[in-house]
Amino acid sequence: MSTSQKPKNRPFRPKTGKPGGDGPRSAAPQGGPQSGRRGRGRPEGEGNRATARPEREADGNRQPKSNASAIGLTDLGGGRGNPRGRRPGPHAGYAKPDSPYPLASTELLPTPDGGLRQGKPQEAAYSEPQRLHKVLAAAGVGSRREIEEWIVAGRISVNGEPADVGQKVGPGDRVRINGKLMPIRFAPRIPRVLIYHKPDGEIVSRDDPEGRPTVFNRLPVLRKGRWIAVGRLDFNTSGLLLFVNDGDLANKLMHPRYELDREYAVRILGELDEVQKNALLKGIELEDGLAKFNTLQDRGGEGSNHWYHVTLSEGRNREVRRMFEALGLTVSRLMRVRYGPVTLPSRLKRGMWEDMAVEEVCALAGLPKPDNLTGKVKRPARPPRRSQQF
Repeated sequence: MSTSQKPKNRPFRPKTGKPGGDGPRSAAPQGGPQSGRRGRGRPEGEGNRATARPEREADGNRQPKSNASAIGLTDLGGGRGNPRGRRPGPHAGYAKPDSPYPLASTELLPTPDGGLRQGKPQEAAYSEPQRLHKVLAAAGVGSRREIEEWIVAGRISVNGEPADVGQKVGPGDRVRINGKLMPIRFAPRIPRVLIYHKPDGEIVSRDDPEGRPTVFNRLPVLRKGRWIAVGRLDFNTSGLLLFVNDGDLANKLMHPRYELDREYAVRILGELDEVQKNALLKGIELEDGLAKFNTLQDRGGEGSNHWYHVTLSEGRNREVRRMFEALGLTVSRLMRVRYGPVTLPSRLKRGMWEDMAVEEVCALAGLPKPDNLTGKVKRPARPPRRSQQF
């Protein structure tokens, strides 16, 4: 029961003292020391904290608890509320020549040879250009406000030039404080790669005058940047489609000079004879130039339908269909099952996507593993997700 809920008509009953005491609390003389909860009914001088504690001296040797000692604005003694007073730091009493206040505990103190008195700052790794004061504060050399003051005072330089407030630094920039080089590393940015199983009836475009469903409607929303489709698939072609949020990686996967194989599963009406197989492997002249398959494998079939797996190193518009049509053959189904080293997972059903594992992304982009670079925990691949159906 709280104090406000106690009955108001409870009679007052003075507590009696312990044996050997001076009587009840009400019998204490006026003006005498008032005992607390622990010393009720005890004689004066026995276990009474209020009487045992010496009175605070007028000169104020015992300081109240406050944050003044933490910021170095007061000259505190060695009282109980001042742990710093018992062990003064090496920078105690050091002040700027032009400032009446002592330096904060995190400020770097210059040495006669231009170095820094504090220990080596912690190394930090970044993947994108960052503001200078944020990078140095994260490295543990001082607070952001202090660093801004050092920038104004001309104590920080970037690539040999005085730094500016709000300036950004990136890979290749050399930051110095009082002439000492700061160990700032910029890690390569690890892109994000999506593996998508495109179904039939979707267009690989953001805008379609006909209003057909687009693959971009199924993808997750990025906080920064946009999705780039690696290659294209026809409206009636299904299978593996990669999406990345990095333009350099997308160019590396799509440019013909890298010669990444695309493997397709093709179902046609009928079977190929030896003459047709040799023609597809040696090359067929199309409207936009010679086209040929790198490999052609017979995968069998039932009835009039027959399956073949073909690979080629370029991705011209409707190239696979046009090559078979040039021989008078009809493609009833076309599905991409592999793009370079990436194979369409069997667990990924049509209309579903999943994140590629970080280790596989680094291998695809030619980057070192993130755990070797920054010590971060490896991010596991996300489970496949199914977006809204059309």
